[in-house]
Amino acid sequence: MSDIQYHEPITATPDDPSGAADADASLERKRKVRLNKLQKRLRREMGRAIEDFNMIEEGDRVMVCLSGGKDSYTMLDILLNLQKSAPVRFELVAVNLDQKQPGFPEHILPAYLESVGVPFHIVERDTYSIVKSVVPEGKTTCGLCSRLRRGSLYGFADEIGANKIALGHHRDDILETFFLNMFYGGKLKAMPPKLVSDDGKNMVIRPLAYSREKDIAAYSELKGFPIIPCNLCGSQENLQRQVIKEMLQGWDRTHPGRIETMFRSLQHVVPSHLADTQLFDFAGLELGFAHGIRDEDLAPVSDRIDILSL
Repeated sequence: MSDIQYHEPITATPDDPSGAADADASLERKRKVRLNKLQKRLRREMGRAIEDFNMIEEGDRVMVCLSGGKDSYTMLDILLNLQKSAPVRFELVAVNLDQKQPGFPEHILPAYLESVGVPFHIVERDTYSIVKSVVPEGKTTCGLCSRLRRGSLYGFADEIGANKIALGHHRDDILETFFLNMFYGGKLKAMPPKLVSDDGKNMVIRPLAYSREKDIAAYSELKGFPIIPCNLCGSQENLQRQVIKEMLQGWDRTHPGRIETMFRSLQHVVPSHLADTQLFDFAGLELGFAHGIRDEDLAPVSDRIDILSL
């Protein structure tokens, strides 16, 4: 994950008292180089996602949902960076939902947001007690928690006049949701980079849709964001999403590039090669109307590779 090359430590000696200082300076230079590379990559990916899906327009007031985790910190940081050079003017307002979890360090986020100079609000809603009273012990709390959290944030966006709500989901989250829906829900459905809420009142955007979780994790560590762990759902074991995450991470280790290919497939859908009669008119299909299908598209990918290699 890191580009830093580690060598044998340089130890200061009576003849060379500056050895340790030189080693520290060298590591600091490499850290800055790594941080700069990651920031440029995340900026490029976020800029492309914003452009591809027209996420942010002139005069938008964007409510950036900040949970205290690595994803939302990174999203806010890169958005602030892009805001300085963006071709359109837009406002950013950071919002944290304090769900009244026991032991939640209430001072951390306000102190951080004041330090970066971004307007912010802390919204207090005791969703923790609701979740704990409704969900039986040992059952997954994520579903109810996310619905309560989403409803609170949607309502507050209206209160402050925000016409866009930015969430910190990244490319890995989108793929995990795709496989969760396929394996457990029987649907080919992912997490869209941009959507309108069910009531039609809120526009949700995911500026990190093109970014990898491991890049975000590395960037967050190098920036030293004050991470606040979730002790409500994040500590639960054997979650379906965690199983999917581990599956994808295993593929990424053993088959480099597979994750990228899978995400590209979400952007190149061929309805005529699936089996949804609501999505494609199979019943009305007639000879002589090709629907843009080429003969080579009808062969499995492995067969086409074999043919190309002849």
